Parts: sequence; C-alpha cells; structure tokens
Amino acid sequence: MATTDKGACLVVGVGDGVGGAISRAFVAEGYTVCMTRRPRHLDQLEALAEAIRQDGGRARAYGVDARQEGEMVALFDRIEAEVGPLEVVVFNIGANVRFGIVETTAQVFSKVWEMACFAGFLTGREATRVMRPRGRGTILFTGASASLRGKDGFAAFASAKAGLRAMAQSLAREVGPQGLHVAHVVIDGAIDGVFTRAMRSDVEGLLARDEILKPEEIAANYVWLHNQPRSAWTHELDLRPHSEPW
Repeated sequence: MATTDKGACLVVGVGDGVGGAISRAFVAEGYTVCMTRRPRHLDQLEALAEAIRQDGGRARAYGVDARQEGEMVALFDRIEAEVGPLEVVVFNIGANVRFGIVETTAQVFSKVWEMACFAGFLTGREATRVMRPRGRGTILFTGASASLRGKDGFAAFASAKAGLRAMAQSLAREVGPQGLHVAHVVIDGAIDGVFTRAMRSDVEGLLARDEILKPEEIAANYVWLHNQPRSAWTHELDLRPHSEPW
C-alpha cells in the first residue's frame, strides 16, 4: 500500500463492487480516498474505510445524499479544508432498475434521473468549482450500456445515463482547455459482485473464462485515465469482456 500523499480522491457512490475497487486503486496510488454512500449505509462504508486504513492507506467515509445540492457543496468544502486538494473525483452511482413503461411511475423516473444524472451534474459542477482555479484535476463518470442505447424495461435508467453522458461531454468541452480532464467510462456487461452472484450461479465459470467484468480491472482503467498526459487525453472509454456481444 502506498504511503505517499498525492492529495485527495473523492468517489461518489461506493458499495462492495466497482466503487470499492476504484477507492482501493487510488489509495494504492498514494491518494487519500474520500468515499460517499447514502447515510443509511454509512456503517458499511466506515467498515471499508477502516479496512483500508488497517492496510496502511488513507480513507474517509461520508454519509451523503448526492442528489442534495447543499450536501454536495458542503462535502467538497469539507474535503478541501480537512483533507487536501481534490485531484480526482469519480461519480459512480448506478441506479440500474427495470420497470415496464406502464409500471414506471413519475416517482420512479424522477428518482432514477436524480440519482444517475442530476447527482452527476452536481458532482461535476462542484469538482469544477474547486479544481479550475488550480488548473488541474480529473473528473470521471461511470456509464453503462444504457448510456448509448435504451433497452426494453429501462426507459428511466437509459434516459438518465444518456443524460449523464451528454453532460460529461459538455463539461469536457468546457473545462478541458482549462486543464481539467473529464472522461466517461461505458461499462458494458455483467460485473462480478454481490448483486450478480445473487442473480447468477455461473459466476465462477465466467471468471475463469474472463467472460465477466472484474471490479479491480475496471478500477485500473480509472487510474490509467487519471494518469494520462494531457497531450493524449481519452474522453470516452468502453470496457467489456472479450465475449460480450455489442
């Protein structure tokens, strides 16, 4: 585990899968990682932060509703004041739910949009606010297959993820010339984790054949994006197993 302190990395939306792997990957790079999850899950997030600290890394947990403007503004101010300058910000909230169009209530649609799109806007805006005066920083957004195409039963999710992608493009075009690297990662395929293992019984076989995405390998690409020289920045990166149809 790296012991150097390169500044702060914020990961918005950390569970037991991709968010946790991204957090650990940036800790290994020498960053103090600040992780968020909704307040009712803060105990689980604290446990992850403690595990990282036990391994010699720097980690902090915050119970934040990323859809709430005031909470997000306060979060960024607190990290900048108490931890250090934010060098990397990752938005990793999913909100992947399936509802038929008639069963998709206004409440469901609005909530999915708030989680997967509006919260991403708040994250990107606040990251820009603190990074732009320094003329450096990386802002990464986690996308999905739904960012590019809508599927049966995913009207709410696809519209939110497509909106997040468009927002990331606009942000990249605005702040890239000012020294901020904005990238959008399309994750296309099933990811090994608690959710997938609860739904499928063949995960071990898929892992053995490299036919399922591994969180730590996804995370390695986020670190690679951050470390890219600005003479050759990537804005959009798609990740999928070799066997995934696309």
